[in-house]
Amino acid sequence: MKKATMADVAKHAGVSKSTVSQYINNRFTYMSQATKARIKDAIDELQYFPNHTAKSLKQKKTSTIGVIVANSLHSFSSEVIHAIEEECEKNNFQIFVCNADDDSEKERNYIDILLAKQVDGLIIFPTSGNFDYYKTLKQLNFPVVFMDRKIDENLYPTFLLDNDEASNMAVKTFSEKEIDELGIVLPPLKEGVTPRRERLEGFKKALANRNHEEWIISGGKEAIQEKLEELYAAGNLPRAFFTVNDISLIELLTFIKRKRLRVPDDVSIITIDDSVFLDLLQPPITVIKQPTIEMGRSATECLLKLIEDDALKQTYQVNRFTPTIKQRRLVANEVEVNEHGTESVNNR
Repeated sequence: MKKATMADVAKHAGVSKSTVSQYINNRFTYMSQATKARIKDAIDELQYFPNHTAKSLKQKKTSTIGVIVANSLHSFSSEVIHAIEEECEKNNFQIFVCNADDDSEKERNYIDILLAKQVDGLIIFPTSGNFDYYKTLKQLNFPVVFMDRKIDENLYPTFLLDNDEASNMAVKTFSEKEIDELGIVLPPLKEGVTPRRERLEGFKKALANRNHEEWIISGGKEAIQEKLEELYAAGNLPRAFFTVNDISLIELLTFIKRKRLRVPDDVSIITIDDSVFLDLLQPPITVIKQPTIEMGRSATECLLKLIEDDALKQTYQVNRFTPTIKQRRLVANEVEVNEHGTESVNNR
């Protein structure tokens, strides 16, 4: 495949080479939006790499890797980063961490920046808009590992939770307490955000299609609050909720507090991802935990092997990790044995 040049991009976009150069170097203060859009489209279509980026892929190793997280607000992200950093330190590598905010354009810019810094490889929590760019990196034999999310085509080793089992675990735990009216709270179902979609599908499957569509609460902060308000006003609030991450849990707890409801007397909750603040709640919330340390360590070990061995760069495998449950009280007056072996009763 012939590599595109700056002249090719300029011709395709109908501009001069100097204009393309200005765009690449972020000097477009006086450049129209239409011109910027044409240049961006030309770069994407031709899969053009700026010279400094192409050179960086051929330079000697720098013992650095880049980590691009989809959203740094999640406790999952910070825990995985910590594990990656520890594994890198053991192997005399350093890391650059970037937050893409679930923005594919921002993610692509960070990839360009990290390649310009001559990192030896990337761990990416992929967004949905850079598939062609991932393919180009694959063709260039650049080491990449995906974390938490998978894409349709087999490109890179991928490390993520067994989301189906996590949802099944939540539904089964509720059923053991004879709680059958179950709702689910989750952020917007964006394309490419694997955990949300898989956890919802796993939830539906575990309920064997006994789920109520109106009890699937998905959206941004305002949308979640509005939907919960509608259910409450109609007297149709489910007995329990499964929240798919810490951010959706916060939205549910915000609503519960506003309505002066009690956990677990009025509403029972199981969430995914443990956080320090959950231990401070009274009563604490039942949590399905991801093995974040193992996931981060495994992804880093894999990337370091890819960096050292060219023969491995064509391999692909989806690595699923088994969740565990940290069960607290799910119903009123339930006896709970704490970590010290002491029994306590929730009799609020």
